[in-house]
Amino acid sequence: MKVAAIADLVGGKVEGDRDREIRGVAGLENAGAGELAFAEGERALAIAARSAAGCILVPESVALPGQTTIAVSLPKLALILAAEALHPAAPAKPSIHPTAVVSPAARIAADISAGPYVVIEDGVAVESGTSLGAGVFLGQGVEVGARCLFHPGVCIYPGARIGNDVIIHAGAVIGADGFGYVFAEGRHRKFPQLGQVIIEDGVEIGSNTTIDRGSLGTTVIGQGTKIDNLVQIAHNVRIGSHCVIAAQTGISGSVEIGNYVVMGGQVGVGDKARIEDGAVIGAQAGIPSGKIVRRGSVLWGTPARPMAEFKKIYAQLSNLPNLADRIRELTRASGAGKKKKR
Repeated sequence: MKVAAIADLVGGKVEGDRDREIRGVAGLENAGAGELAFAEGERALAIAARSAAGCILVPESVALPGQTTIAVSLPKLALILAAEALHPAAPAKPSIHPTAVVSPAARIAADISAGPYVVIEDGVAVESGTSLGAGVFLGQGVEVGARCLFHPGVCIYPGARIGNDVIIHAGAVIGADGFGYVFAEGRHRKFPQLGQVIIEDGVEIGSNTTIDRGSLGTTVIGQGTKIDNLVQIAHNVRIGSHCVIAAQTGISGSVEIGNYVVMGGQVGVGDKARIEDGAVIGAQAGIPSGKIVRRGSVLWGTPARPMAEFKKIYAQLSNLPNLADRIRELTRASGAGKKKKR
């Protein structure tokens, strides 16, 4: 694409060579003359000034003399749009591999793709344009929408419902039994795990993430939510729309999470907690059982506290060695530490 065409695509203003050909996207420091990069922030803009990139997406009102630039309001978003045009994903060829096992009682669109050793059980429905990688398992009665992409080894337990445009990465398990037991008569008795999982449109689920079915209800992942690798979501959890949940987060049963919530890596959420819309939970924070995190809050620490309070406590804890030294000095100076003479 020519620089001018990219500018039209992203709604930006060109400075420099409008007719330069761009073949792909790359990082700012290693981009070449035929590649597009982006720059945000003072450090990145300083690097951009000497970058060899053929064109650089920059914030509005930024000038880089000697460089070809496209000024836009959100350079990173503009790069996504340009990358989609310059590096379009190759469409999967509609086909069913000879080793795939497909129940005659399944309803599958004519243009799906199913790789080696895919298993599709009775009552499964798969809509148009969906691609199933090698070894994908769809249990009895699973419903999968259109244009989904399941990478190799994805396992969907019976009864789960998956919306349109959902991406699930390798090794993810959707709909396994929740971890629910009752201790009685000297042993743990398993509580019924009879519910289902519903994953709405536009969700992306990372590798080896597990989402448990509801026990007697439903586990729900809302529209557009993005879940990283190695995340555990327990039974009856309800997550709203357009949330971001980073790797190794663990969410206990019956937790309610609102819309546009951000959770950093290794966050732990106790059962029956409620996290309201727009909250931000910092990495490794711990949310106790039953806690309510109010709308728009920013929390960090274990147990999680408002960010300003956490920073104050952390600063005080970091100063404890100095305080201990000071106490020892005062003790020596006062003579309180000397033994009394008999």
